[in-house]
Amino acid sequence: NTLSSLIDQIEQQSNIRLNELKDELKNIRIKSADFSAIVNEVLQSVVSVSTNLGQGSGAIISTKGYAVTNVHVISGASAIRVTTYSGNTYNVNAIAGYDEGSDIAVLKFSAPSLKSFNFGNSDDVKVGEKVIAAGNPAGLAFTVTEGIVSAFRTASSGIRYIQTDVPINPGNSGGPLINTKGEIIGINNFKVGGFESLGFAISSNEA
Repeated sequence: NTLSSLIDQIEQQSNIRLNELKDELKNIRIKSADFSAIVNEVLQSVVSVSTNLGQGSGAIISTKGYAVTNVHVISGASAIRVTTYSGNTYNVNAIAGYDEGSDIAVLKFSAPSLKSFNFGNSDDVKVGEKVIAAGNPAGLAFTVTEGIVSAFRTASSGIRYIQTDVPINPGNSGGPLINTKGEIIGINNFKVGGFESLGFAISSNEA
């Protein structure tokens, strides 16, 4: 009887401690979603995209000089340039490919010592997950804004979007939506006018 009583007490104490550890783990996970440790690294793979008509953002997806952006960022332009985080500006040699329906374009430029993003699996993204958008809102180069994934939306065209409350402003278009691992999980595309914290990114798998 004494042993049984002791075992019961140990089990109760263990369950209490286990629940405490679970709560601590949740707090650690939330706190660890601090992007300060990776911001400087990810910004080195972000580019500012400027044309004779306007500007936007882009993400380097290959060290060989390929960057992804939105078609509407470069649409109708006669000259396109990209500026890296180091402050160097390069002429875009070619539009390597584009899809107007999904608003995705790939630019080719020649530059040394490039760092590129890896694509994350957008199917693994969870609602409530912390994310950051990197880009050039209102021409303020290499700005980072933080928020969470709000929902997933599929357009009538079949394109899958990630809805976020990350501030998306003119100039952010074409820039990366980034998870805590520093991976691209979306390409920032647009926000709904007249509403705050209602931005959309083309999911990385779609891109």
